[in-house]
Amino acid sequence: MKKVAIGLACLMAASLMCSTSCTKAEGYDVAAYVWPAYHNDPRWAEIGIFPDGKGEWETLYNSEPRYEGHRQPRVPEWGYFDEADPKMQEKIIRTATKYGVNTFIFDWYWYDGRPFLEDVVNAFLKARNNGKMKFYLMWANHTANSYWDRLEPDKSKVYWRGETSRESFDSFTSHLIEDYFKRPNYYRIDGKPVFAIYELGTFIDGMGGLAEAKDALDSFRAQCEEAGLGGLHVQAILWNIPTTLAGVPGETESTQNNTLKALGIESLTHYQWCHYVPLKDYQEWGEEAVSKYAQFDSEYEVPYFPNVSVDWDNNPRFPYQVGAVTGVTPERFKGFLETAKEYADAHPEQPKLVTINAWNEWSEGSYLEPDTVYGYKFLEAVRDVFCR
Repeated sequence: MKKVAIGLACLMAASLMCSTSCTKAEGYDVAAYVWPAYHNDPRWAEIGIFPDGKGEWETLYNSEPRYEGHRQPRVPEWGYFDEADPKMQEKIIRTATKYGVNTFIFDWYWYDGRPFLEDVVNAFLKARNNGKMKFYLMWANHTANSYWDRLEPDKSKVYWRGETSRESFDSFTSHLIEDYFKRPNYYRIDGKPVFAIYELGTFIDGMGGLAEAKDALDSFRAQCEEAGLGGLHVQAILWNIPTTLAGVPGETESTQNNTLKALGIESLTHYQWCHYVPLKDYQEWGEEAVSKYAQFDSEYEVPYFPNVSVDWDNNPRFPYQVGAVTGVTPERFKGFLETAKEYADAHPEQPKLVTINAWNEWSEGSYLEPDTVYGYKFLEAVRDVFCR
């Protein structure tokens, strides 16, 4: 009987160790950006790229090393799957939550009065286990150009403008509220759904100025109130060197808080370290990036949520060599996650939200999804820092 009891105890311990979910410590929200381009959106055909019908996977599997030791192509361990398949999203959700990523920030697009690359977030919501994970949208309102076309040497060709008119803006707000914000797993801060804006300056330009942009956001907030959502939490993405609000006309460091107040922006974060730190060795790159957390904390009058980048190498999108970060390892990445966690711990007055670039920016070399070189090591780094 004693041997049987010991055996059962060992089996129970093994079962706990092999649990498929991460036990969060202290309620951290680890949010990874999702680039929803790895499927056959019909609008790819409108701009004449990705004829293989696999979306930007085509860029990845056609990439080549540009110099000795260049780690290209990056090969996904799961193969070149269709991410707009709800069953694949179930696998993604299981994997993410197992390793401590409990929130997805979906890049969300609206060009010429129509959505683009929306099939992935819709597939996520059709996944049977989607309730185990939170999500929110980042309006990726940048101009769509030939940056996405690996064969086009002229990267200035424009497919769709990023500026959106007030009429177009008003046409999608009810869609966002009804189809996304009302979902029980939509991410909220202070009870309000979070909506991030990638390029604040492009938004202001499209509206016709700061006052017009304020009026548009106020109208959006009123709609959310009427829908019983308690309002809207607008988050802005920081850019540039020195870091500033993305592309705001005439913006200077001394006037940024005025712009934030005028628009009612309630929080800030970054999308990628390369937006404010020049490319270099990963350790130096990351040290410079996270050293600025204190600057963002002191300069802005709204909360800043720390961002950590996995890597950067967007050579697959170019027919010629461009810059890339070197010396990336899961261990170094883990160290920067620990710094972000320390920042979150030092700010108990705000949600413990950490943003990561990215879940799947394969063509930019920044991803948590497993590849054939490191497997799940970067996800294990997340688990080791944020999970018990």
